Amino acid sequence: MGLDIVTTEDLKHFRLQLLSDLKEFMAQIKNETTKIPIEGYRTNQVRKMLHCSNGKLQSLRIAGKLRCKKVGGALYYVAEDIQKLLTKDQSDL
Repeated sequence: MGLDIVTTEDLKHFRLQLLSDLKEFMAQIKNETTKIPIEGYRTNQVRKMLHCSNGKLQSLRIAGKLRCKKVGGALYYVAEDIQKLLTKDQSDL
């Protein structure tokens, strides 16, 4: 079994290489996430379009009339569902 000696110079080189690899990896992830468009409307936009409260939006979600996705703590509502609600009689809200 051989014995390898790690010098301070080796550790510095390893540190620089590791930091370089991490920066490259983070840049790659950032590019991938910015390529994905978020389709739909945020809660405030939907409330203004439908003229309703947060509670009413929640009721519509529970009833299955509005689909949404949670991205980073924000809800994004499917534009198609909102269009359907707007074309229907407003009394359904």
